[in-house]
Amino acid sequence: QVQLVESGGGLVQPGGSLRLSCAASGNIPSYHVMGWYRQAPGKQRELVASITNGVTSTYTDAVKGRFTISWDNSESTMALQMSSLSPEDSADYYCHVSFLASIRGIVDRYNYWGQGTRVTVSS
Repeated sequence: QVQLVESGGGLVQPGGSLRLSCAASGNIPSYHVMGWYRQAPGKQRELVASITNGVTSTYTDAVKGRFTISWDNSESTMALQMSSLSPEDSADYYCHVSFLASIRGIVDRYNYWGQGTRVTVSS
């Protein structure tokens, strides 16, 4: 069983920075995709950034140049460094992991979510 626990959310002023962390536990294979999603009130959950196999990162256009995703394999922790925050970044941020695994010869895709951490950008 995989567990993801986010931390680091809070209130920050516009233009400020915040670092989110996602501590992963359980059996996560080397080949996996981890990501940060966010959901603002009344809006759909959206992918903010992802990192594949702990190396290759992608970002949604709205956060490019401001957010940095990273994976620390030794700590099994994913981070999202956010800077130049604006009120539009306010949302609940969720950690997600997806990977393929074979159980009794059947390959399936597994997806796990964290419980979320709230980011509020306001003066």
